Order: sequence, then structure tokens, then C-alpha cells
Amino acid sequence: MITIKSERELALMRYAGRVVAEVLQELKAAIRPGITTLELDRIAERYIKKANCQPAFKGYHGFPASICASINEQVVHGIPSLRRLLAGDIVSIDVGAVYQGYFGDAAATFPVGHVSEETMRLIYVTEQSLQLGITQAVEGKHLTDISHAVQEYVEENGFSVVRNYVGHGIGNQMHEEPQVPNFGKPGRGPRLQAGMVLAIEPMVNAGTWHVETLQDNWTVVTLDRKCSAHFEHTVAVGKEKAEILTAL
Repeated sequence: MITIKSERELALMRYAGRVVAEVLQELKAAIRPGITTLELDRIAERYIKKANCQPAFKGYHGFPASICASINEQVVHGIPSLRRLLAGDIVSIDVGAVYQGYFGDAAATFPVGHVSEETMRLIYVTEQSLQLGITQAVEGKHLTDISHAVQEYVEENGFSVVRNYVGHGIGNQMHEEPQVPNFGKPGRGPRLQAGMVLAIEPMVNAGTWHVETLQDNWTVVTLDRKCSAHFEHTVAVGKEKAEILTAL
């Protein structure tokens, strides 16, 4: 069942979302060649707890950290470690916070030092596809209008959208109904209503959309080992315009 959030619930989610946005800003400032993803995880956890929230990911289905840190060909769910970021890498950071039982969830992909022009284009196209998806999150549209907007833009630019992993509803659970694919024909799925809250999250690969999971049972990588980028916002469906709850 897809729930409609009350104004009180939206207010709590705005706070959780703002904390998530601030964490991503902190991490962006910290990312540099030589830093470990474990150090980034510690920065994030400290910030979340200082803001009177709890890390949403830590312990979730056994996940051991407060952020997912996915490097280069890693698509999602990378586990922070002592691996040091190198100049030319890209790193996708996914972070969630819980405030008084309500969740905020967002992700962004960052270059580490100087990266290739094509890799920067991958990051740009992924972020733009998210923005295009968000423009469809208005009352009266169908769920797959979001999906189609993402897929069409990504594929026009020569990249591919991951199909095995999708966005989701969010509220007092991190994953709620409905699933929000990044691909599909428009005009399908449930009709959107103001007060629905969705985590829209394109995962875009430089090569094939096919992926596999590594032996740690968490880290998802591209099958051809080409780079992947990931952007996500928690978004409230509006009557005329969506509200991004995880924007600064």
C-alpha cells in the first residue's frame, strides 16, 4: 500500500532529509586522493548523530556501516573500508538518516581529483536524469512517467540504466511501496497523489546495464567493469511541483 504523508510526517522527513543533504556536503568537502572510505563513513556517522538522528543504513539487514561507498565499477552497496581513493576514481555515496522514526535517503557521485571527460559526462547525465525524473513527480502523473523520463535521457546520451535495482517509497520505513524503476514506458503504474514520498535514484552505467554482486553479498558491480554513477533524492509528490526533501 502506498501511504500519503501528513504535514507532520513531511516535517519530520524534511529534517531527516536536510541532515542527509548536509552530510553529503561534508563528504564532498572531505573527498580527496588518499582518504579511505572508512574515514568518510566515520565523518558521516558523527554528523548524523550530532544532528540528533540515527544512521539509517547501519545494521539494516546486517549492513555494517553508515554509508554505502561505491568506487568506479561498483554500482551500489559498497562497504566502507581501508581502501584509499585515488586520483581519477569516482565514488558514489549513499546515505540515510532517521529522525523520530522517519527517514531521509540520498546519494551522489563525486570525482576524486581529476577524472576523464567521459567520466564527468557520466556523472552529469546521471544527475540530470534524476532532475528530469523529479519533474514528473506531480499529482496526476503515473509512476512510470518518472521511469521513462530517466531512461529516455540516459539512453539518448549513450549510457544505460541499471534494471536490477530501483527507487522506492519511503517514510517511517526506509523501503516502502511503490518500487520506482528507472526504465519503462510512460503512463503506467499507480497515479501519483500529493503527499506520496518517493526515493528516486537513477543508477547509470557507462557500458552494459547488467550487474552482479560480489562475494561480500553486498557490493554490486557492473558486469563489464565500466564505471557507474548514482544520484538519489527523497521527493514529496506535489500538486504542481515536487518538493525535494534532501536538498540543502
